[in-house]
Amino acid sequence: MIAAGFSLIDQTKMITAASELARNTLRYGGGGEAHMLKLTNGMRRGLSLAFIDHGPGIDDLKQALTDGFTTGGGMGLGLSGAKRLADEFEIESSPGNGTTVKICKWKPF
Repeated sequence: MIAAGFSLIDQTKMITAASELARNTLRYGGGGEAHMLKLTNGMRRGLSLAFIDHGPGIDDLKQALTDGFTTGGGMGLGLSGAKRLADEFEIESSPGNGTTVKICKWKPF
């Protein structure tokens, strides 16, 4: 992120979001994969991260994205916090099918 010219604030946001999502992948999904992709879209540059697990999935995405909701005794700010820290956030999950969370941060001009 440094080489791509992201500010210290944007670096911190992505690192924090990635840490929360990686922790969820390990704790709730039993492990999985993380992928990083450098993005270019015309004149814009960005970074995309994807966290994929094959765990039990999430029954209620709306509830899981609510601040304070937790099934594991934490603060319940992991998913909702990652969503706020990223420029783009996408989540796919269903019971028995695991979870995929993608976040993206675009570098401002």
